[in-house]
Amino acid sequence: MPDVGDLVTARLTVDPADESTSASLLVTRPDGTVVTPVVTGSDGGAAWSAPVTYTLAGIWRLSWTVTGTGASVQHEVVGVAPAPATMADVRSYATTTQLANFLHAAPPLDAVKLLERATTLLDSDFLKAAVYDVDDDGMPTDADVIAAFAEAVCAQVEFWGEVGEETDISGPLQGVQLGSVALQFGAGENRSGPDYYAPKLIRALQNVPGEKLRWIAYSGGC
Repeated sequence: MPDVGDLVTARLTVDPADESTSASLLVTRPDGTVVTPVVTGSDGGAAWSAPVTYTLAGIWRLSWTVTGTGASVQHEVVGVAPAPATMADVRSYATTTQLANFLHAAPPLDAVKLLERATTLLDSDFLKAAVYDVDDDGMPTDADVIAAFAEAVCAQVEFWGEVGEETDISGPLQGVQLGSVALQFGAGENRSGPDYYAPKLIRALQNVPGEKLRWIAYSGGC
């Protein structure tokens, strides 16, 4: 699968073909705009090629139209992946270096994505009930809190590596004690235990001094 920014050569073979054969290429990009690359023929009309630069992530359609001998219309659908994210592209409480040190091993190749998702999980499922000092970007400023949040998201990524990633946490958290407050989300048939969360994540939050990370009573959905 190509990535955004890749320059590829689209190719078409026509059979039968002769000097009357001609081909053109219409490229439809994911945003609906179209481009018509310069097409070059060879082998007496049997082989055609054109440069295509994938500038957007998403689904591209390459439509060849052949006239003359071998006349036909052929479509090819290509999925283009976004360029791999870097730490500068995402909101995360830990870096891939911190994750590697936590794991005592090389991090997974999708570590940036996993750290971002673990940070989102921490924000949405735990930190709604937390009070701590932050900067203008909403990131913690106290060294103990910074270290705890980094440990928490690294623990969650490690947990996903062991049991599989929950791409959508479908059930709310029930019954975790943090400081003097018992966090409880959801009720009745919507209950879910903390199996969605790494035990080390919860311990990392519990270990922060109370004057640096305070918990308020909170009840409701995630």
